[in-house]
Amino acid sequence: MAADLSFFHHGGSALRRNRSAVAANAAATPVRGSVWATAGRILNMAVLMMAVFAALVLIVVPRATGSEAFTVLTNSMAPKFPPGTFLVMKPVAFDELKYGDVVTFQLHSARPEVETHRIVGFAATQEGEKTLITKGDNNGANDAEPVREIQVKGKLFYAVPYVGYVANALGNADRNMWTTLAAAGLIGYGGLLVIKGIRGRGRSSNDAAGDAA
Repeated sequence: MAADLSFFHHGGSALRRNRSAVAANAAATPVRGSVWATAGRILNMAVLMMAVFAALVLIVVPRATGSEAFTVLTNSMAPKFPPGTFLVMKPVAFDELKYGDVVTFQLHSARPEVETHRIVGFAATQEGEKTLITKGDNNGANDAEPVREIQVKGKLFYAVPYVGYVANALGNADRNMWTTLAAAGLIGYGGLLVIKGIRGRGRSSNDAAGDAA
């Protein structure tokens, strides 16, 4: 009889330990799920912030300021602006340009080929028209031809390294279309994250209400 009681005694202890383990696992599972959910929200927020920053720098600000974007293709402005640098050039009054400014200008008036170099001096035509003397930072000599006002596309507003490679990969001819698609994609992605966050909070509230009940 004593042996039987001992069996029940030990068996009861094992049962309690099993119940305790199940309870501990049940408590730990929501904690692990909560950690992953928090990490996911932080990652989503980081991606969203990067997307918004990229949209502002590459799309919104250039368009809002009437600027034009160009990509550095050669080493003439290295090392500060190596090939692949995305340049945003803002329109500026010709008389406001000064020594040291970086400007993008047409190599020939009314033609699409452009160059981005630094102003290293000023000159004038025989008719008295003011012109710019320009030079690439990495070049050994000034540009052969002076730059007239009608050739200037803009003054450097800001530059973003490496992004120009992406713009070139998309193709200059379709840049506006790709820009519009990128903006729509970023807005859609941001909206999706917001909706997902709202639904996640709703589920958490329902779960909390269920547990309380």
